[in-house]
Amino acid sequence: MQKEGTDIVFVPSDDEMYPPGFVSWVGVEKVTERLEGASRPGHFRGVATVVAKLFNIVQPTSAYFGQKDAQQVAVIRRMVADLNMGIEIVVVPTMRESDGLAMSSRNIYLNPEERRAATILFKALTLAQRLWWSGEGDAEKIRRQMAALIREEHLAQIDYVSIADAETLEELDLLDRPALASLAVKIGKARLIDNMPLK
Repeated sequence: MQKEGTDIVFVPSDDEMYPPGFVSWVGVEKVTERLEGASRPGHFRGVATVVAKLFNIVQPTSAYFGQKDAQQVAVIRRMVADLNMGIEIVVVPTMRESDGLAMSSRNIYLNPEERRAATILFKALTLAQRLWWSGEGDAEKIRRQMAALIREEHLAQIDYVSIADAETLEELDLLDRPALASLAVKIGKARLIDNMPLK
């Protein structure tokens, strides 16, 4: 705590957050139905509920979330706006290893060969960024090229590759607004996610 310059740490127990008889949940629709929401039904209902509870308890003016979980950020922003919570949501850049792999607790499940293969996620995202910077506006063409690059890595199994509206996460045909390139790829036992804003 002292090392990080923190005055207070709030660490409630499960029983405090979800006492006996707890039956109330926060549901954010549409933005939760695709990408990670399609792969993990009900996940964002839990995220929205616990974050709403923490916001109600702590009453912050600002809250900080990592870019790596971009869909979670989109869900929380939508909830905060829809429910007039008046909280500034600040997005913190993704922390990466020297070879571009996003730092994640899931990386410990990768053996050395799989760890090397996992760099394909960052390579696919930087490909999307280069194509966009070069003026490519066809989102489907970018998705196809990202997927083709990932398939060159024999250890990688694609869950999804997305070029979507940065706010709604609806898939785009044309890159005519701020967008998010994102993907989920399984390598060995690990299902890895990553993303990169295109704006």
